Parts: sequence; C-alpha cells; structure tokens
Amino acid sequence: MSIAVPASSAPDSTPAAVPVPVPGSGPGAVPGSASAPRPVPPPVPHPVPHAVPPATAVRGAARRPLAVALLAAAALSAAPGARAAADSGPAAARAPEGASAVLDGLKTYGQAVLHSGDGSVRHIPAGLYEMRVDGGGMLQTYGGGVEGHAQPQSRYTESGWGGSPLAGKREAGRIRWVLEHSYPQLNDLAGLAEAAGAGALTAESAAAGTQVAIWRLSEGARVEAADPAAEKLADYLQREAGQLPEPPASLGLDPGDVYGAVGTRLGPVTVRTGARSVSVVPDAAAVAMGVRVVDAEGRPLAAAANGTRLYFEVPAGTPDGTASVTVHGATKVPVGRVFTSGVPAQAQIVAGSSESAAAARATALWPEPPAVQPATAEAGQQPGIQPADQSGPAAQTGRSTPASPASPDEERLASSGSSAATPVIASLAVGLVVLGGLVVLLLRKRPLDEENH
Repeated sequence: MSIAVPASSAPDSTPAAVPVPVPGSGPGAVPGSASAPRPVPPPVPHPVPHAVPPATAVRGAARRPLAVALLAAAALSAAPGARAAADSGPAAARAPEGASAVLDGLKTYGQAVLHSGDGSVRHIPAGLYEMRVDGGGMLQTYGGGVEGHAQPQSRYTESGWGGSPLAGKREAGRIRWVLEHSYPQLNDLAGLAEAAGAGALTAESAAAGTQVAIWRLSEGARVEAADPAAEKLADYLQREAGQLPEPPASLGLDPGDVYGAVGTRLGPVTVRTGARSVSVVPDAAAVAMGVRVVDAEGRPLAAAANGTRLYFEVPAGTPDGTASVTVHGATKVPVGRVFTSGVPAQAQIVAGSSESAAAARATALWPEPPAVQPATAEAGQQPGIQPADQSGPAAQTGRSTPASPASPDEERLASSGSSAATPVIASLAVGLVVLGGLVVLLLRKRPLDEENH
C-alpha cells in the first residue's frame, strides 16, 4: 500500500513585467518631464580623414577586445567545472522513512502551570494527542515543546532523533524511558499510581503528568501539573527515568543511496522494519531502462522482510542515470520515534501506535564509464589496442593489466566533469588571451600610423 502524498500546484512560471525607468522620472525630476518628448540629437558629422581620435577613445576601444578575450578564456576554462555542476544537478529529495500522518488534536489531557522567565504564570493543556496515519493507522503522541501549540490538521513525517528537536540532547534516552513506563503503554493506572505514590490516577491526570515530565526533560521547563496526583506522577517519572537507545524506524532502507558501475549489481540495500513483509516496487525509470531489483543470487524481488538485502542490477550498456525502489508495509511505529512538521516546537513523540502504513525509498546512481579514445602508438603499447581505463596504471606505464571493477569512489570521480578535452580547452583559452593582446597592440599602433601620415 502506498502513502498518499498531497498534490502541490506548480507556481506560475510566467515572468512578471519589469517596469523600465523613464528619464526624468526619478527623485528630483521636474513634474511632467517624464512624458515630455525626447529631443532628437543632431547627426554626428563624419570625422576628417586625418583627424586622430582622442586618447581616451583609443584606450576604450583597445580595452574592449581584451575584455572579450578574457571573458571567453574564463568561460572556456571554467567549462569542465560548469559541466560537472550541470551533470551532478541538485540532490534528489529523499522520501521520509516510515510513516506520514495528520494531527487530529489533543484528545486526553489535564492542565499544567507554566512559569515563564519573566515571572508570568500560564495555565496550559497537557496530555495525549492523536494522529491519523496516511494509508491507515492511528498514533498517540506527546508534544515535544511546551510552547508548541500544535495545530490540528498539520502534516507530519516520521523522523529519527537526529532530524528532530531531540538531536544531540542528553535527555532523549530518558524521554523514551518515560514513554515506555507510563500511560498509555502502562494501562494499569492503579499500579502506576501506587508506584508513583500518587493516590488515584485517571487517564487525564496520567496523561498530564507524563506530558509534564517530558517537558521538563526535553526543555528544562519550569512546569508542574495542576492535579496533585499528576504532579506526583511527573516527579516520579523524572526521578526514575533511565537511558534507553533510540528506537529504529518503522520502515527504512540502509543505506538510502548506492553507487556503482554499469553491468554490475549495485548495493546491497538492507530492509529495516518491524513488518512481517513489505512489497518491493521499482520506479518507472528503473522499469524503462531494464534495471531490476534482485537478491544476492540475482532473483527478482517483489517482497522482502526485515534484514533482506536488495540489489539494483544495471544491464551493460545502460546510459548514465538513476533509479529508485520503494518498499511499502504495515507495522507499529516504535515508541519514542519523533514526528516533525517543520516547526521544531510542534514536534510529536510517539507514545502508542496501531498497525500503521509506512514506506521507504532507496536510490541507485551509475555513471557511464569513460569513453574509449582512438588507439595511438604510445611507448610500450601495440597499435590498435587501447586500455579500457585511461587513468589506471596501465595507461601510465604502457603495460596491459587485468581490468578490475571500479570502486564507488572511482565511479564518482569518473563523472566529476574532467575529461581528455580539458588540456585542449585550456590551450584554446591561452590562445584567445594572446590573440586579444595582439589586437590591443594593433589598435594602439593604428592611430599613431594615421597621425604620421
């Protein structure tokens, strides 16, 4: 099953009209001068045959060919780098790993008292939110920021701690401990109240106390629960919280990007999920180019499980390109995973999950091998035989060496924009600079000759 993605309307690409300034319409202009007709300048008489142009005009005329030559040389010498930038292009946006959801709102909550730095005191709601997962499923979450005021109907995507407000925070593992040892993971409210010495707890007070403890750990906020039982629960959770590791993604592919050579299998990409099985769907580009997603033995894969290794099989002769594979499945989102919406203060931390739809994507990139140049009779090389790799040891020594598969780093270097044409381009640029200098000398000499005549 796939995750629904909201359609986005493309912005209008028609350029807006740019106003052209009219002489006499700027600050300090005489009123009405903008609409006045321009005086037609008198025709410029032809210069006397023996007249010598001013020196400044000569210098200006002489500079123009030099400037043109320098600009041309700069453009040509920068061509390989420009081509490399154009070839590489912007990095493709990675699909979120795991689930996507829409916030329904605050559902089970009590009240808390927030003490601000300026001495003011505010009463704010504290408790459990609910989220609807795209493709099916429900989540229960706590707010990550005390000032968040999370907005219902906001769209969220699953994230690891490194891409959330918990990144680099020492207390992140303790927050997960609180989630694992409180409501709603522990539905025995009587047992939870007894452990915390809180008397009687309701679902609302248990949710409020848990949220207060999370706010204290995540932000060091000066906040307390309005209900005495909820406040005792918050104190207990904050005091007892231990460290737990970051939970895995509900569904992920590791790594998300692989590189290699044409005619080989690129990978492996390992499936990481709690789902019993996930579907494997290559994108349209892969299908069109004949790129297959296979296992280590080369068998096509339509389904996979946790730990399955996927490979992109790129046929020989395939031009430079990319392909991706998306895996879809249904599983519970692990407690402690974070959902972000682009506003850090509104991040949501998972406290409970039903079976929910999830997806992940991985991309393969393969550069085209360097083109084989015409055979040349070099020292130690037989006529008509050209090494397949012009940059390897064989090309430098003239000895034939067995071909070896290129590493991903070497393949990335092969598409970096450098080529055998680079020395030719550089020589052409130098020649243009010299030509510009000759033009300057000729233009300087011509007025002097005319003056002598």
